[in-house]
Amino acid sequence: MADSTPLLSNSPSAKNHQDQEFPKLNDHSSSLEEIIEPFFGSCGIAWPQILQVILVSMASFFEAQQTFITIFTDAIPSWHCTQLNNTSCDSKSNVCQLSLTEWDWDKPVYASIVSEWSLHCTNSPILQGLPASSFFMGCLLGGLVLGLLGDTIGRKTVLFSGCLIMSMASIFIAFSDNVWMYSVLRFLSGCGHAAIGSSVLVLCSESVGKQHQGKVGTMGFFMSTFGFLSLPGLAYVSRNYSWRVLYLWTSLPAVVYCMLMQFCVYESPRWLLSKGKVREASAILNTFIESHINNQSSNLDDNKKLIVPNASNQSLFKILLMKRWFLGQLLLAVAAGFGIGLMYYGMPLGLGNGHFSLNLYLSTGLNALLELPAFLIVFLLVEKCKRRTTLLGLSISCGVCGMLCMIASEWKVLQLALELTSFFSACTSFDLLLIYTSELFPTSIRNATVSIVWQAVGLGGIVSPVLVGAGGDTNKILPYLVLGIMTSTAGSLVIFLPETKGFESANNIEEQEQVENEPPYNV
Repeated sequence: MADSTPLLSNSPSAKNHQDQEFPKLNDHSSSLEEIIEPFFGSCGIAWPQILQVILVSMASFFEAQQTFITIFTDAIPSWHCTQLNNTSCDSKSNVCQLSLTEWDWDKPVYASIVSEWSLHCTNSPILQGLPASSFFMGCLLGGLVLGLLGDTIGRKTVLFSGCLIMSMASIFIAFSDNVWMYSVLRFLSGCGHAAIGSSVLVLCSESVGKQHQGKVGTMGFFMSTFGFLSLPGLAYVSRNYSWRVLYLWTSLPAVVYCMLMQFCVYESPRWLLSKGKVREASAILNTFIESHINNQSSNLDDNKKLIVPNASNQSLFKILLMKRWFLGQLLLAVAAGFGIGLMYYGMPLGLGNGHFSLNLYLSTGLNALLELPAFLIVFLLVEKCKRRTTLLGLSISCGVCGMLCMIASEWKVLQLALELTSFFSACTSFDLLLIYTSELFPTSIRNATVSIVWQAVGLGGIVSPVLVGAGGDTNKILPYLVLGIMTSTAGSLVIFLPETKGFESANNIEEQEQVENEPPYNV
C-alpha cells in the first residue's frame, strides 16, 4: 500500500513539523477538533485541499455510472411486426406468444442482455430482476465488510480498494456468457461500489475545517450527478453496438483513476489523529496549509504543547450493545435510508422497463439533470435548513408523487412530471440524509455508520427491481403504490432523530455523551 502522505511538500516548514516529537496521548486532553482546527484556522480552503476534494469526489462519477448502467444494458428493447398483413401481431401483442418470424427487435439483438439472452419471455420475476438486485446485494455485503473497515484501516485505503474492485469486475462483465455469470460479476461490482460513497463523503469532509465540512461533503453528489448524466450520452452513441461496449467505456477510465488516486490522494488527517498517528497527520496538515504557513506559524508552534486525545478502541458492535440510544438512532436512520432508496432506484428502473418513459435516453437524461439542482439546493441550504423537517417533507413528497405517477398513466406528460418530481425529492433527501448521518455520529465510527445507512439505501435498490418486475405488464400500478407508501412511512421516521443543525460533531461516544446531559434518543 502506498504511503498515506503522497507527494508531500519538501518545504522547510513542513519538514520541521514532520520531525516534531509529540506528547504522549492521554484521556484528559483536548478534543480532536480543538487539536486540528488551529491548523485550518481562518485560512479557508487551500489549493491542496481543493485538489484533494476534487480527486476524491471523482470516485463518485464512476460509482454513479455503474449504479445506473443497467437502465440501458438491461433495458427491454422495442420491437416491431415483420409481416404487414398479419392481424395477430400489433403493438399490444405479447411477443412471447408470437412466432419468431412474426416480429423482430428494432435494434441489434446484442444491444441489451434482455434480447441477447431471451430474458423477455421468462416466467420468473426474480430472474428478470436478478441482475439489478444482485448488484445491490453486493452493495449490502460490501458495505458491511469494506464500510466497517474504513474506521480501522483508513478512508483512503477502503476507497481505493472499493473503486478498483468495482472497476475490474465491470471489465469482466463485458465478457459474460450468460445471465448467471453476469449477475455474479454485478454482485462483485456492487461489493466494491459499496465502499465508495461513504468513503468519499467522510474523506472530503475530514480534509477541511469544520466550517466548510457541510458544503465540501456535497461534492461527491455533484460528481455523481455528472456520472449519471454522462450515461445517456454514452448509451446513445453506442446504441447500435453491444451492451458490452458501454461497460468497457465506463470501467476502463475508472481503473486509470484508481492509479491516480493511489498516488495523489492523502489519508484523512482526522482519522490519523484519532488513531494516534500524529506524525503522519501533521505532515498532511502542513501540506494542506503550506500556502498559509507564515500566517499560521503561531498556531503550529502552539501545537507542540497540545495533547492529542486517545483513540477509542471500542468497536461499532460493542457500542451498539452498550448504548441503546445509539442503536435507536442508527436503526431510525437505516429505516429512512431504506425508504428513500426504494424510490431513488425504483424510478430509474421504471424507465428501463418502459413503465413511464416517452424516450429512454431523454427521460434518463432528465432524471440525471434533476440531481444537479438537488445537489445545488443541499449545497446552498445545508448550513441553513433543519435536517429533520426537511427530510420529512421530501420523503412524503417523494412517496406521494411516486404513487400518483402510475395512476396518471393515461397522461404521459403529467406522468413524467410526477416521476421527475418524485425522483428529485428522492435525490435531495438522499444527499441530505447522508450528511445528516455524518453529523449524528462521532469521528471514531463515522465511516461505519454512514456506510450502513448508505447500504440501507442500497437495500431499497434490491427490493425495487423485484417489486417493479413483479407487477409485470398486467399490474403496473400496485408496485408503485407499495413503493410510495413505504417511502413516505420510512422517511417520516427521521422526526424521532435529534436535530444536528448548528451542533459540532464529537470525536467519540464518550465526548458525545458529555456534550448532552442525557442521550439524545431513548429506546
